[in-house]
Amino acid sequence: MTVNTTFRDLEGKSVYITGGASGIGAALTDGFLSQGAKVAIIGRSDASEFLAEMKVKHGVEPAFYQGDISDVATLRATMQSAAKAHGSINVLVNNAANDQRHSLDEVTEEFWDQMQGVNLKAYYFACQEAARQMADGGAIINMSSISYIMGNAGYSIYTTANAGITGMTRSLARELGPNGIRVNALAPGWVLTQKQLDMWANPTDLAAHLERQCLKEHLTPKDMVDPVLFLASQASAMMTGQCMAVDGGVVVSG
Repeated sequence: MTVNTTFRDLEGKSVYITGGASGIGAALTDGFLSQGAKVAIIGRSDASEFLAEMKVKHGVEPAFYQGDISDVATLRATMQSAAKAHGSINVLVNNAANDQRHSLDEVTEEFWDQMQGVNLKAYYFACQEAARQMADGGAIINMSSISYIMGNAGYSIYTTANAGITGMTRSLARELGPNGIRVNALAPGWVLTQKQLDMWANPTDLAAHLERQCLKEHLTPKDMVDPVLFLASQASAMMTGQCMAVDGGVVVSG
């Protein structure tokens, strides 16, 4: 992956990324390491291959914690371990999400709790722990999605969570601003991760979505890297409470 911009102030920063070993998260981990940041990541699956790849590429691998982010005690413990390894967290990227497809009628209370545990609850409590560590200020970036703005059907729990993420971002920006902590959200369009390509990206839907974009090129994980680095760096020092869409200019209506 080629990062287009260098943000020199990110060198040596302690960065924690949820879901940082696959999809968009893996691209973000790669991007922060390329800036000289000290990166810690959490994920549910074994990440040995990815860690080895990062070691070869950067001479150092991210600290990896295997666990479920919806388990708040585990999430908090890994963030505290990251602080011991790299210093108090300077940058939090809430990235992990589950966009499993479902209809309204099939949703059970258990499934609702499971999905919101990953897609919203974990974001909130990661922000709580990060804010406790950010004594000298810091940056929190919450990954949302344009899917709720578009009113997409087929995964209403996910879109509900993403609407919640932007609301949470604005409120926490207000609450944490006096402490020098900036809180912003990034709303990607349809990013063609391997998961998307394997499960949902059929030619018909891809063509229809591209037709709605101003820029006629499909988004890839690397397209999210520089925008996140920008929000993490002092280049965006006076930006907070914002939701920045990186979607190729999707036309929502009309």
